[in-house]
Amino acid sequence: MLKVLSVIGLTLLGLPATVFGGPCTMPNTACTEWIALRGGPARSLVYRSYPLDIRNDRIKRALVIVHGSDRDAGGYFQIGIAAARLAGALDDTIVISPRFASRDGLSCSDKLAAEEVNWPCEGNSWRSGGSAVGTALTSFDLADEILRKAGARTVFPNLQVVVVTGHSAGGQFVTRYEMANRVHDTLGVQVRYVVANPSSYAYPDSTRPVTGKGKVDFGRFETRSCDSYDQWPYGLAGRSGYARKATADELRKQLVARPTTYLLGERDVRPVDGFDASCAAMAQGPTRLARGRAFAAYVNQRLGAHHVVKIVPDCGHDAACMFTADSALSVLFPK
Repeated sequence: MLKVLSVIGLTLLGLPATVFGGPCTMPNTACTEWIALRGGPARSLVYRSYPLDIRNDRIKRALVIVHGSDRDAGGYFQIGIAAARLAGALDDTIVISPRFASRDGLSCSDKLAAEEVNWPCEGNSWRSGGSAVGTALTSFDLADEILRKAGARTVFPNLQVVVVTGHSAGGQFVTRYEMANRVHDTLGVQVRYVVANPSSYAYPDSTRPVTGKGKVDFGRFETRSCDSYDQWPYGLAGRSGYARKATADELRKQLVARPTTYLLGERDVRPVDGFDASCAAMAQGPTRLARGRAFAAYVNQRLGAHHVVKIVPDCGHDAACMFTADSALSVLFPK
């Protein structure tokens, strides 16, 4: 989750949009746009630094940054803007932050506009490609549409790369979207994924990490202690929503093939800010840092992937710290 002091500090880095077509950098209505899902009328809100429907020859990259369980898309938009500014990439990057708004009358009370989709408040639904309330529209459908708009050559003819990233619950979203999405190979531009500090991952088989003698190994999990350990979104069994349309073999191949970096906080070792302590999550490791290291080792050593791990010094479970760190900037804003 966002830390209040971090958000206050990042606000000071904001710049107003200019009449000369400069970036829109504040989390207000001037920096928002509606994304129609499957042609509408259902729609979802995004913050963006440049319009998604006005030709812009300057844009070389897109950064799609997904919020955590607090659904603070405006705050994450500020983080993306601050990171782009620090990287010297504000003018040639479009920063996009989608909002997975939720209103259930209990835990979540976001104000919804007319035709705005309502994502389930609790559980793993929106962060694992699940459906909006009362519809068959999924959160990964929204991400697909955002990528299609960012990759539109008629609007951004010089776009070279789209980076999809998210922190905490947003990191869960990105790691599962990376393996499941069906637009990766259709955009005509590079798509890269940066997974930051999620509480869990989707393992493609029944093995789980076993730590011993200072290294991580993998062995078959004892199912009697946790029947749900291999159920989606912790494993591939019982998949629902968007991911159900792909076979397990397709998901494994896509997981391996797609360029992914795991951005892990050196100090993200405490059970804070929505830490998943379910038996299925604990089967993946005792902390978010341990789980990230283990999953990266699994896909690289067991499946033959070439995914990258970056440990961000002095950062705990803090999106602002993670995404504005020097070691993260080159990953989020590739040349």
